[in-house]
Amino acid sequence: MFKATPNPPEPETHPNDNPSSQLFTVVDGIDTESLLANLSETLASADAMISDLAFDLQGSRRHIALGIQQLIELSGLLANRVLDSVNPQH
Repeated sequence: MFKATPNPPEPETHPNDNPSSQLFTVVDGIDTESLLANLSETLASADAMISDLAFDLQGSRRHIALGIQQLIELSGLLANRVLDSVNPQH
């Protein structure tokens, strides 16, 4: 039996869709406070993960992991300071 469509079908192309190497994106219209709150939570999660990892390491690898943890903690402090200025706690 003859098939009228190619096998596999050719992908549809949309002239307004530009292929991108960007895998993730942030939805437009999200308020700054929500973005900062999510940033703080993400940094807290990264801090917990690297802390757990650091205690399984020895020597210079552990020092590197603890250095990364300090950078994450610093970034969290900065994000929280900005979050406080956006939504001051009375």
